[in-house]
Amino acid sequence: MVTHSTKPAGRSWLILSLAFLATVINYADRQIIALLKPLLQADLGWTDGDYAKLVSAFQLSAALAFLGAGWFVDKVGVRRGYAWGVAVWSAAGAAHAFAVSLGQFMVARVVLGASEAVNTPAAVKTAVELFGTRHRSMAIGIVNAAPNVGAVLTPLLVPVLAITFGWRKAFLFTGLAGFVWLACWLLVKQPRSAVAVEQLNPIVAVPSWWSLLRSRQTWVVAVAKALADQVWWFLLFWMPDFLTKRFHLDLSHVGVPVASIYLMAALGSLSGGWLPGVLAKRAGSPAAGRKRAMLIYALLVTPLPLALLSHDLWMVVFILGVALAAHQGFSTNIFGFAADTFPTGVLASVIGIGAFLGNLAGMAMLAFTGWVLHRGGGYLPMFLISATSYLVAWVVLHYFPRTSSVIPHRG
Repeated sequence: MVTHSTKPAGRSWLILSLAFLATVINYADRQIIALLKPLLQADLGWTDGDYAKLVSAFQLSAALAFLGAGWFVDKVGVRRGYAWGVAVWSAAGAAHAFAVSLGQFMVARVVLGASEAVNTPAAVKTAVELFGTRHRSMAIGIVNAAPNVGAVLTPLLVPVLAITFGWRKAFLFTGLAGFVWLACWLLVKQPRSAVAVEQLNPIVAVPSWWSLLRSRQTWVVAVAKALADQVWWFLLFWMPDFLTKRFHLDLSHVGVPVASIYLMAALGSLSGGWLPGVLAKRAGSPAAGRKRAMLIYALLVTPLPLALLSHDLWMVVFILGVALAAHQGFSTNIFGFAADTFPTGVLASVIGIGAFLGNLAGMAMLAFTGWVLHRGGGYLPMFLISATSYLVAWVVLHYFPRTSSVIPHRG
């Protein structure tokens, strides 16, 4: 039994590390197509519209899967749910190596998106179950930094693999990495009883999945997630294209700038687990500290459109890096807000519902970007939307949450 004062066991950190690695692989499998876009367009004759359809199909499949992914993780448990998710998405990732048409890529991306939906609810629930209240925010911040590590490593490794072995082998290598992780996950013995947060903060009754949909608190999380995630997906899939076109970079030169941006984003995620605690001491309560931290992050994204005015590559990298660092700090605290509000028995379901709406918003943003660019427009509309999304999300989180009869309040 772990109490507030008990230090997490070494095995808890090991399992958290595996969840971290799974998320790194998850983002490598989804980001690789953005980096290989120029090669795929040249080899397969794709247009920007074709690419937009492809990434939008990925978003739609992930969004729909998120509605059931969280419930699935809550139902079968993190151990089995994570194993099945990684096995299927790794197979789908490797299947890209054998695709020869847009339709075949579409099928592979749809399966990849649907199976990767398991990762977010599984990773967040792993962090919450393994760590007590004192260490929970930092554990979530560590897990939430993993996408950025994947986004740092992928542009450094994938171009080298693609140039050396060809783009098909690059897809194959990233897909096979998941099966190596799966073997490690199955070999590690899980704790018999992870830190049960419900025992630290007793809950009278765990609400049903359907009751979550009737709760204002659920929709506060979901709307905030949608507003933030549309920016993340836009930058994940279109930022390499933006940098390539604006600064005339080829595949061998785009990796370091993209990796630098996501390295800054990783630091932002870690700050999301630290800054609220610092501000809470001054504000007098954890909730007030979290809200103040989220407002700071929201304000840091507002200069994003300045990236369109600068002609210096590394100034643009800095602006984009600060924006994504702020996104990750903000996103970490959306998860923290959910973990503070809901019992762990339904936490993955809540995260899944939020991720569903986030992916729908991301899909709309990706499709809108393809539509604008295909008609000769520029990136300004998307950058303006991105710059203001977090302030709107902060208003939703600050003014709309209320304790409801459907969701028991967590102390």
